[in-house]
Amino acid sequence: MSRILVTGGAGFLGSHLCERLLDDGNEVLCLDNLFTSSKDNIRHLLANDRFEFIRHDVTWSWYGEVDQIYSLACPASPKWYQRDPVQTVKTSVLGSINMLGLAKRLKIPILLTSTSEVYGDPLKHPQAESYWGNVNPIGPRACYDEGKRCAETLFFDYYRQHNLPIRVVRLFNSYGPRLAGGDGRVVSNFILQALRGEPITIYGTGKQTRSFCYVDDTVEGIVRMMNNQSGFVGPVNLGNPIEIDIKTLAHAILIQTCSGSELVYEPLPIDDPVKRRPDISLAKEKLDWEPTVQLSDGLERTIKYFMEY
Repeated sequence: MSRILVTGGAGFLGSHLCERLLDDGNEVLCLDNLFTSSKDNIRHLLANDRFEFIRHDVTWSWYGEVDQIYSLACPASPKWYQRDPVQTVKTSVLGSINMLGLAKRLKIPILLTSTSEVYGDPLKHPQAESYWGNVNPIGPRACYDEGKRCAETLFFDYYRQHNLPIRVVRLFNSYGPRLAGGDGRVVSNFILQALRGEPITIYGTGKQTRSFCYVDDTVEGIVRMMNNQSGFVGPVNLGNPIEIDIKTLAHAILIQTCSGSELVYEPLPIDDPVKRRPDISLAKEKLDWEPTVQLSDGLERTIKYFMEY
């Protein structure tokens, strides 16, 4: 049994990761300030004597004895990370410095969940880890995009300078139960609008593409990356290589919810990527990982969650 720290552990992805690590027999410390997350996501874990919730902001130092650190803390939806962009940058940069310092002191592995947003609005398609990206450093999304890019820089500098055992994954559009309703992410937005009979809001023409990876697949990739003993540190893309345009996603959700909602169109937000699809060749080679949950099955499970929401 390992003692594992998960920052951002009360969030959508973090709560699923905490659950998985407990199922694997570990002791889990969940560190979260609940800025965009919810204690409801982890309420079912609180009675487990191997689980501990600690309310704390990672921009401030934290000290404890653990065997691994999963660094997930950061608002992930544009609505939330643009609400307080300075704090978003601080979370990625100062939070990384604090957790890297802890890992360095303890001489333990630390994993960063970075993002496909480091590629910006890509000029290469699909996106491989070797691509450096096309990011606007002064746009409204830069607090998240550049914050994560800087976090990656810090992780690799600690790796080179201090020989710290790091892991870096780049996540592509994870979805599933416990997505926060109303946080602005497309899957939860569409499902809630469809279930309520409200118009489905599509930004732009709806021809922009995304690649949606069910949360269980994402968590499996993250755990495999942390526990790989090959010396591979990443970065590595974790996402579903099956690309779908936003309008097609809306129609799929309308069918599965039996909704009569109409589609309405709004202007595309500034710097919103037009295409997004991961090249996961490296994940297949190094981690023997690829998604197994089909989009229709993942949407069915997610819709069921929101019907009971």
